[in-house]
Amino acid sequence: MTLYSTLLRPLLFRPDAETVHRAAMSFGAAAGFAGGALRSLTVVDDARLATTVAGLAFPSPVGLAAGFDKNGEAVDALAGLGFGFIEIGSVSAFASAGNPRPRLFRLPDDRAIAVAYGVPNDGAEIVAARLARVRLPVPLGINIVKTNFGAGAPPETDDAIVAEYMQAARALAPRADYLMFNLSCPNTVDGRDFFADRGRLDAWLAALSATPLPCPVFLKVSPLGGIAAIEQLLEAAAPHACIRGFMFNLPSAKPEGAMRTPRCVWQAMPGAVSGPPAAPLLDECLRECYRRMDRKRYVLFASGGVSSGADAYAKIRMGASLVALYTALIYDGPLVVRRMTRELAALLARDGFNSVADAVGIDNR
Repeated sequence: MTLYSTLLRPLLFRPDAETVHRAAMSFGAAAGFAGGALRSLTVVDDARLATTVAGLAFPSPVGLAAGFDKNGEAVDALAGLGFGFIEIGSVSAFASAGNPRPRLFRLPDDRAIAVAYGVPNDGAEIVAARLARVRLPVPLGINIVKTNFGAGAPPETDDAIVAEYMQAARALAPRADYLMFNLSCPNTVDGRDFFADRGRLDAWLAALSATPLPCPVFLKVSPLGGIAAIEQLLEAAAPHACIRGFMFNLPSAKPEGAMRTPRCVWQAMPGAVSGPPAAPLLDECLRECYRRMDRKRYVLFASGGVSSGADAYAKIRMGASLVALYTALIYDGPLVVRRMTRELAALLARDGFNSVADAVGIDNR
């Protein structure tokens, strides 16, 4: 039990979830000046944690997942919490209001949230301008997605959707250390299934390869479709040298069999479930992709139910080079990053690993 869980969390859980999230972003934006001083207190200085991925130096493999800071408003303060990397977004070419409220729900019995935001964001040009003077002590990733114009918007052509991704990428790449292309947004109509079509995926990858970008590129993809979908992804990515790795997104359907919360509580909630209930499916995708991919070329990001050093370590041993969290901040508070990173360093030391890279995939070879 911590001060956060016993005192602060009960207070923060009284208002609706999105109101608290918005307040946290405003506070983080105002407190950015203190990020450096805060990081001196939260960072875990252990050489075992340092890792290099796609030519980028990460002081630790534990980072912030996209979705928490959608517009790059609070990156300085968030880096101050001790993360090894920060990923913002998702950001689209054009600004979007996202889905109607309510669109964020807590599921305390599962230490989870149901997320139906629909990628609200300020648009690529505004976010790029906001980040122009940002200099973080850790890599900054930007998650790029198709614009959500809303359920009543006219359908877009395939070429228009591909062009949107490339427009956002050109605007944001100069501000990023890496780009994560979200090809499977569970909370928008167009983003959910578009790239399940192999022809569309091939056309988009061709456009991506033809667009010179100054930073590494990763793909965030659907966890649905099993081994066949993973093998199709690897086959499609093979001709495109710019692709450096993958991450699996939340499924659009709720993982009923993995949830403690009664069905009557969540069945009317829109959105995907983030937190421990998402872990079984995402872990299975992680394992199967690691077994099949070219490990000299690709790396994997992992997420889903990461709230301890042991959780992060398990995913690293399955095949992840980097591990991202989001929901743990809500249930355990901002000091969870320091605790998790300390625990991870202790586990690496216990098992005789000199670096994170030495442990990647050790249980899955």
